[in-house]
Amino acid sequence: MGLRYSLTKKHNFLLSFTSVISMLGICLGVLVLIVALSVINGSITVMRDEALKAVPHAIISGPNLLDSWEQEISILSEADSVLSAAPFIEGDAIIRYQGEVRFAKLRGVAVELESNLAATSNQRYLELLEELKGTKNGIILGVQLAGSLGIYNSQELTMLSLGNLLAREVSYAQGFEVVGFADFGHYGNDSIALTNLDNAQKFFENDSGVDLQIKVDVEDIFRVESIVGQAIGLSSNLSFLAWSEAQAGLFSALNMEKILTALMLVMIIVIGAVNIISTLVMVVSDKSSDIAILRTMGASRSTVLKIFIIQGMISGILGTFLGALLGIVVAVNIAEFSLFIENFLNKIFPGENLYLISHLQTKIAAVEIILVCSAALVISFIATLYPAFTASKLNPAETLRYE
Repeated sequence: MGLRYSLTKKHNFLLSFTSVISMLGICLGVLVLIVALSVINGSITVMRDEALKAVPHAIISGPNLLDSWEQEISILSEADSVLSAAPFIEGDAIIRYQGEVRFAKLRGVAVELESNLAATSNQRYLELLEELKGTKNGIILGVQLAGSLGIYNSQELTMLSLGNLLAREVSYAQGFEVVGFADFGHYGNDSIALTNLDNAQKFFENDSGVDLQIKVDVEDIFRVESIVGQAIGLSSNLSFLAWSEAQAGLFSALNMEKILTALMLVMIIVIGAVNIISTLVMVVSDKSSDIAILRTMGASRSTVLKIFIIQGMISGILGTFLGALLGIVVAVNIAEFSLFIENFLNKIFPGENLYLISHLQTKIAAVEIILVCSAALVISFIATLYPAFTASKLNPAETLRYE
């Protein structure tokens, strides 16, 4: 009965207009929220991939790894879900080249084992490792680091460990020959320099804070803690640091930004819900005589309550469904939409060089879409309660007396 009444009763223009505005408010809120969350998810995925170019899936540390790393790597290589493991040593250093000085992280690797790591699947990087293997003091620089120094292949540079610099032991500076440049990701291109493990051990032999460690790549980066934890077993001498912990500050900030963005955009849905309240209050006022007649004909208060809840929920359901559909379409085609808008604006304002981000990456999470739609429906339902209760409590006799 409630649905039949809602669909067949006549509306005046103002009520119809406010109903449409209510639906569009819900629709806009759901649409923007889905698109924003998808863009943030895509950004987090891109940043994670970039971070993993510079940071291993997990780093294993221990007091005796310098003598036992070959045995530990043999054990790790046989563990389930472990793709590869390799030793490395990394410490802070300064690079000096033709009067230019830069801080860097010098990383020493065992070239043969490094080539097996999942992160080294790039063919150009494998070729550079082969070149590094054939040199005595070769070094590979991150592309941005090399660019900032203005350095080219086969040129020599001088490096000094930060420990020796602080101790003023400048005589320990060593020369390296550049064999090439590699992509270490957004977070490593401006700081990482790669050399042979033996060279790095000699370079850092006077730095007590720099120790040999093992980096591990696994099949599922989201299960790295359990995989590596099982692999190293009950050894009390070994500990490990997962990539998520190494980059905890970055991803915590991104997740907090995601939460705050969602909370702000939910306000658009709330505004749409407020319009539902306003619309239903106007309906109650406009149709008070109809409500009274329904009551005198035997309609119960619960029936009147259902009528107005259904009427309000129609706007909420239609707005949520339409917003979710449009949000998914926009999120999937965000690059095309942004490029279209950019071209459109440049036609309206020629010569203004208006550029939008046309290479956005999005990642749609079904769980988040369900949560957004559920939140919109709950907010819409709550918005209907006050007007619906008001309508159900109208006194038929009092209302008809003044008609």
